[in-house]
Amino acid sequence: TEIYTLSLHDALPIWTPIVGGGQAGGWAAKTLRDQGFGGEICVVAEEEWDFYERPPLSKAALLDTDAQLPRLFSHEAQQALNLTWYRPLRAERIDRLAKTVILSNGERLSYNVLLIATGGRARLPDESWAAHPQVYTLRHWQDAQRLKSRLAASQKLAIVGGGWIGLEIAASARKCGVAVTLYEQQPALCMRSVSAEVSQALAQMHREQGVDIRCGCGALELEEDNALPTLHCDGRRETFDAVVVGIGVDLNLELARDAGLKTERGIVVDSQGRTSDPFIFAAGDVAQHHHYGLCIQSWAFAQNQAVATAKAMLNPDAPGYDDAPWLWSDQYQHNIQILGIPQPGSRTIAREDSLYFSLDENGRLTQLVAFNDARTVKLAKRWMAAGRDLSDVPLADPAFSLMSLR
Repeated sequence: TEIYTLSLHDALPIWTPIVGGGQAGGWAAKTLRDQGFGGEICVVAEEEWDFYERPPLSKAALLDTDAQLPRLFSHEAQQALNLTWYRPLRAERIDRLAKTVILSNGERLSYNVLLIATGGRARLPDESWAAHPQVYTLRHWQDAQRLKSRLAASQKLAIVGGGWIGLEIAASARKCGVAVTLYEQQPALCMRSVSAEVSQALAQMHREQGVDIRCGCGALELEEDNALPTLHCDGRRETFDAVVVGIGVDLNLELARDAGLKTERGIVVDSQGRTSDPFIFAAGDVAQHHHYGLCIQSWAFAQNQAVATAKAMLNPDAPGYDDAPWLWSDQYQHNIQILGIPQPGSRTIAREDSLYFSLDENGRLTQLVAFNDARTVKLAKRWMAAGRDLSDVPLADPAFSLMSLR
């Protein structure tokens, strides 16, 4: 396989388009510059703003009176990147033979190497939900501004989806004094990403804050009552001031698929972010984790995998990305950190309702969920990396010092 590297001293013009103006695209651009790349970096983005972070959209952007765009970099650092922006535009097609990206306005961008960081779009049950003016999603800055205005005029909010985004919005809405009813089709909250014990802890935490949680609710029907959204489920009909849908995202894989790149759940990449075309790389949500075979939608993956990929774009001998999945969520007064992915057959050990260890049949840690305990997460990363056998360790005993396992 031919592998191209971006020579820092190449006498020929070098163009590196980044398709996607999100966190992964931002960190890739910054890393290229930090590593000394002096060629032109073009960024194709559908939004008009510079790179910004998405985690604050469900928290500070909804709660702070004077919330500002959560910039990824300061204005000065952003300007120093010396980027050529194409926005608001989309990349419609990749001509791999001509090494050209065709934009929605007809422009063509040549590339030596290309990075796809197209992220995803909020999923809705069907098109009728998108047409209702009081149905909201939360994916972009303008989504947060629109929802914030509606929350200020609302008394009753429905949230469809009991995953992390839905729970964070529920916490923010309760802080605003809005009554929240949360619908989840699955039998438990965050069922695909954590153990049953953690799901129960999350449900208890939100119910204590007054959230009406309805799991296993089945298919929801959207109706209307005097221009307000009404949800109909299992014979029960209820009207709300607004409905927020947080049932996940549809990844923007069309560009890669149409170009003939190998895709599965996401764009298939190696540890360096290289796709089935050695001149095209992928980073962020759309990049399928080479070890876990999943698309890891987290702040840490979007940043760290993009950094590793950008380094590999410059140097084929750069180390690949091999970190265990890690994400965090702030809800009420709690910081919840999730390290790893639970595996079928794992058993979960709880420690004082704040730490949940999931071990496989060999006693190796597959996931740790920590409530307000960042220190143990750091330790657990070492245990995972070493494949440490924890089967005989009294993890549930609060008198046992976890620090002794260094």
